[in-house]
Amino acid sequence: MKYIGIQEQIRRNNRKSVLLLIAFPTVLLLSVYAVVFLMQYQPDYGYDLDYINQSFLSIAPFVMVVVAIWFAIAYFGHTKMISMATGAKPLERKSNMKIYNLVENLCISQGMRMPKVEIIESSALNAYASGIDEKTYTVTLTRGIIEALEEDELEGVIAHELMHIQNRDVRLLVVSIIFVGIFTFIMEISFRSMLYGGGRRNNKDSGKFILVILVVSVVAYLLTMLFRFSLSRSREYMADSGAAAMTRKPWALASALKKISGHHHIKDVKSEEIKQMFIENTPDKKNANIFSSLGGLFATHPPIEKRIAFLEKV
Repeated sequence: MKYIGIQEQIRRNNRKSVLLLIAFPTVLLLSVYAVVFLMQYQPDYGYDLDYINQSFLSIAPFVMVVVAIWFAIAYFGHTKMISMATGAKPLERKSNMKIYNLVENLCISQGMRMPKVEIIESSALNAYASGIDEKTYTVTLTRGIIEALEEDELEGVIAHELMHIQNRDVRLLVVSIIFVGIFTFIMEISFRSMLYGGGRRNNKDSGKFILVILVVSVVAYLLTMLFRFSLSRSREYMADSGAAAMTRKPWALASALKKISGHHHIKDVKSEEIKQMFIENTPDKKNANIFSSLGGLFATHPPIEKRIAFLEKV
């Protein structure tokens, strides 16, 4: 990856992010239309497009209201949800002055407000940034990464997470995770209905309705997953280059990533959505699923080897 300057990278990635985030509600509305379209088929008459369009226009506002409520709850409650999922706790300032000094000095150099600092009591080497505004922005580090990295390396990791905050990456990821979660929920409900015989017990139309929703939600889920992963990968490159510019020590972050590689799996964190927020998220080979087996297409992060090679050229 050629270094083109952090400001240009921010502009490029922000344009791409806007397009990706517009795509999420677009996919949602197209999914609703697809369900209405497929359910209105009549063997003797085919498709009545006027009736389909009228049905869609009457249903779409209700769907968007429900989604808006879901979105609001998830958006404003995600901070507590993340802390509960990771087991993160506030890092005591008195006994961790080195960490606070690193964070404060980097924030001062960027004119940023100091975020909260939290810790996960795990020997794994990892870190992430979270929050939606200055009141909730947080940098979280594992005990393992604090103890294993040298000061310059740890500074590079913290700078990487501060870049995610500065560039509003964490907010964008929250939005993408929420939309993917909507399709995940619909897909799971429809699949369970099919699995436990909901369609067989009811009439034929009910079974068809569940099947149509399942198929459409699976397609929408896969599309939004691709959008989300694309967003995450581009943001990781930008955070790496931004951290290198912030600390003027690209070699330090490269060295940190070498130590993190292969030692980043936090056993107690099960949620794939939460794992996406970490500085490294290569799937554990022991727990690899169908998505991880497809390689880079469904990867949430670029290969760590490419990130290291890029930093070593800066």
